[in-house]
Amino acid sequence: MATIEEELKLVEPAIQRISSLALLGKKIVIKGKENFIKKGPNIIVGNHIGTFKDAAILFKVVPRQIFWTSNKMVFDKHDLNRLIRKHFKRHMKNFGLFVDLLLSPLKSLFTSYFAATIKKVGAIPVDMEQKTRTAMQRCQEYLEKGRAIIALQGWGHMLKKDPNPYVHTFKRGTSILSYILYNEGGISVPVTPIAMFGTQVPFLVPTKVKVNVGEPMYITDYLGGGFEESVERFRRALEDRVKKLLFEILEW
Repeated sequence: MATIEEELKLVEPAIQRISSLALLGKKIVIKGKENFIKKGPNIIVGNHIGTFKDAAILFKVVPRQIFWTSNKMVFDKHDLNRLIRKHFKRHMKNFGLFVDLLLSPLKSLFTSYFAATIKKVGAIPVDMEQKTRTAMQRCQEYLEKGRAIIALQGWGHMLKKDPNPYVHTFKRGTSILSYILYNEGGISVPVTPIAMFGTQVPFLVPTKVKVNVGEPMYITDYLGGGFEESVERFRRALEDRVKKLLFEILEW
């Protein structure tokens, strides 16, 4: 039986083609690419405002195999179809429903292929409505095997009522994973912060997508006062760092 890495390698050409399709009209501008961790365990965290375009960007710019924590709905073609329709309507209102209908044959092929493939390549399903340890345990196993996982923060679109609509409040998952791996296994996992701007622009609309990659951060720099204090301190530091990276983008 093929390993997850071997399965992913087989579909990488298709992933790159799909990513290029998702980014039609978009030009990628990146700074800090040298900060990516090229081997060993790594968590990449960042803002999530562009649904599938965020994933496409990371498949294009990260110089190694990456594994995703993903909304469990994308593992089912019917749920994924509903997510795509919702995305079109959010960004294009009623015209989005027309676009969804127009692209229906192509979308049907895409959702069937994507839902089947994502299961093969080691993506980690996350229930967005419930708290579960299953995804956390799977992430821990991946990191112990030296893999890189993606943990974007947010719902895949802007929340205009938020104080910062481009960077949502970070959850504690990455901080907890970092703490557990260091406390139980002595593994200090580098966490790479990344900010993206431009992926919120609708599909097919031309724009620049700017990506700013920060230096890796470590839980060991934020330990003190026990589990809760350490986890919260690191969570807040990661969120603040991504906000700073985004503000830097706005000055480019």
